[in-house]
Amino acid sequence: MRYIISFLLTIPTTAIAEVPAVVTDVPPVHSITAAVMGDLGAPILLLDRGASPHGFQLKPSQMQAVSDADLVIWMGPTLAPWLDKALETRPQGNASLDLLAAPETYRRDFAEDAAHDHDQDHAEDAAHDHDQDHAEGEAHDHDGAEDHDHDHDGHSHTGTDPHAWLDPANGRAWAQLIAAELSRLDPENAATYAANADVAIAAIDAADTQAATLLAPVKSRPFVTFHDAYGYFTAHYGLAHTGSIAAGDAASPGARHLAELQASLGDGTTICLFPEAQHDPALLTQLAEATGARVGGSLDPEGSTLEPGPALYPALITGLAETMAACAP
Repeated sequence: MRYIISFLLTIPTTAIAEVPAVVTDVPPVHSITAAVMGDLGAPILLLDRGASPHGFQLKPSQMQAVSDADLVIWMGPTLAPWLDKALETRPQGNASLDLLAAPETYRRDFAEDAAHDHDQDHAEDAAHDHDQDHAEGEAHDHDGAEDHDHDHDGHSHTGTDPHAWLDPANGRAWAQLIAAELSRLDPENAATYAANADVAIAAIDAADTQAATLLAPVKSRPFVTFHDAYGYFTAHYGLAHTGSIAAGDAASPGARHLAELQASLGDGTTICLFPEAQHDPALLTQLAEATGARVGGSLDPEGSTLEPGPALYPALITGLAETMAACAP
């Protein structure tokens, strides 16, 4: 027996592959990643519950998690400049996936007309193959340095809008991208990642259908949000978003802008004003009192107030739709 044990110890062994250690930046990305990983592993979410990506700073333990991660999945430096710097210190060879820069991602600019209606394409084309349509257009050419040439203090609201998760078609595309990248790092579990991605996409499809149904009766009802973060959502569902109080997360609206907004609200056509999680609703309340517009429920575009996990992303899409639909008379 002792001879057999000694012999077995001399046989070369193949290392058992481990599930990659994964770190994500914001709740929607974490949610889709968690759904694709399923029971195989749990990705780390850097943005604490209730926190905003604007002005966020990594804790030492989070810096270490980023350094140790086999894969970092994020929305890119436009939304998370605090993670961009941490990635520069990682060991060479550790993988990262910038979802906003992926060719499969539909991107839009802040300056795009809200009437740029591509929701019909999304609804009719299950594959939602729009990367060719948008990758070649000048307004969507994000391969150059202009992608990341933004004000990182709360990200300037010019150029590419990073809130791309608010188009469910991107969520579907990302589930497949994440599954493919995890499979590359962990081929032994590739079939599981692919199956989990299919389940995640089905959940996104269901949320998308539910949101479209909720919003259909109010598509023509004009509304104003606290800040300009909903372009993907309003374009996808064909909503009548008429303006924002603040241009950016950290931008304070000027007196002239507020006066112009109040004047535009004075004709009574705007139905609802929507406050936003983590932002003081005082200005919005004043505008509502001055114009007679209704104040709707608080919107949370990052899902920062929701319970993190696989169910967060579908809940974010349906939750926004429910809040917007509830305000319309």
